[in-house]
Amino acid sequence: MPRFPRTRFICGVLLDCAKERLRPVAEHLRPAAEQMESVSNGVPRRRIRQCFCVVRRLMGLPAIVGLVGVLAALAGSAWWYFNSPVRFPADAPYVDVVVTPGASGRAIANAAMNAGIEIYDEGFLMGLRLTGAMNSIHAGRYRMVPGMTHADIVAKLESGEVESFALRVPDGATFRQFRMLVQVGAGQDYSLTAADMTEEQIMDAVGAPGMHAEGWFAPETYHFRSGTTDLDLYRAIFREQKSLLNRLWQDRSPLCAVKTPYEALILASLIEKETGRPEDRGLVSSVFNNRLRARMPLQTDPSVIYGLGDQFDGKLTKKHLQTPGPYNTYLNGGLPPSPICLPSRASLEAALQPVKSHFYYFVARGDGTSQFSKSLQEHNRAVEKYQKRPARIARAKALAQKRKEAAGQPAGPRQSGGQP
Repeated sequence: MPRFPRTRFICGVLLDCAKERLRPVAEHLRPAAEQMESVSNGVPRRRIRQCFCVVRRLMGLPAIVGLVGVLAALAGSAWWYFNSPVRFPADAPYVDVVVTPGASGRAIANAAMNAGIEIYDEGFLMGLRLTGAMNSIHAGRYRMVPGMTHADIVAKLESGEVESFALRVPDGATFRQFRMLVQVGAGQDYSLTAADMTEEQIMDAVGAPGMHAEGWFAPETYHFRSGTTDLDLYRAIFREQKSLLNRLWQDRSPLCAVKTPYEALILASLIEKETGRPEDRGLVSSVFNNRLRARMPLQTDPSVIYGLGDQFDGKLTKKHLQTPGPYNTYLNGGLPPSPICLPSRASLEAALQPVKSHFYYFVARGDGTSQFSKSLQEHNRAVEKYQKRPARIARAKALAQKRKEAAGQPAGPRQSGGQP
């Protein structure tokens, strides 16, 4: 940590004290000086020098020496004070002091005292003023540790060494969920400036006017300097996704069926939601790309669920699949109109680099993996094996359990089954 600029501080104290001590003398001599100025025209310079010599004799050498001694003593005391450790809360390994944007010196002193650091606010303010630290202090969270002096604290603030914080954007989250995460996490590290903005206003602010927000923010763990704003986070995370998409688009495979980077973003969001095991991403992508080339409906449940919004209660029904809507990929051909989540880098890579296959169908096995099929007949057999049969067994066991309970027989342990 840089040391306190002692020479600059002592000189500043001496100057401040000298101003205070010499002010009465200056006031006493001002009339004489004004008179001298008014009559100085035509007066020989030798006569003016003689007048200043008289003033110097009036002050006297002992008085000057005494004044210098007093000022030196005051400066020494101030130097000792600023280089003595301040008191921290007992057993605290560190104390974080949060400096808000545009905070005054007194507000910073109050923040330090409210955090438990026992500083002398007036002396602290003088230190900020004399070192010029107020001109370089950045907003953010500063970590102070026991043993630090006033000088160390001022130097820490002057250095701008704010603490960083981590923000994790989950893979496959929706923009709505991501925005909620940002709003809940605001506090010491960043402030909310976009809380009342609409989705359209946020996209305008990040430099993408008129664009749908879904999909445009890259899932990743980010590290930011404290003292920023939520809008700065949105801008940085948007730029990361846009840059990543453009780079990957340049290296896309000839097997990729999408025509634009935005279509790739949409496809990647479908892959993100349909993949239970990372190793299956390439095959899931191959199914969607094969279907797009064959002009077959994608028939992906997550897109239908996204289109239902708050109407979805956790169970997708046949009625949902038969209800027209822009995100119903059972009734509509091609891709949905926008991404349905924030796709990860792995899903973007899978969308643009699909595995070569002849698969057109897949079904979840119930253990996080998928069964891939080349024909509808093969797919129907897989659906029977991995979904319908386990669902019938589960319903039969549940019905038998209810009958036992109704007959008064002891209830056995419930058995888990596959989802219907």
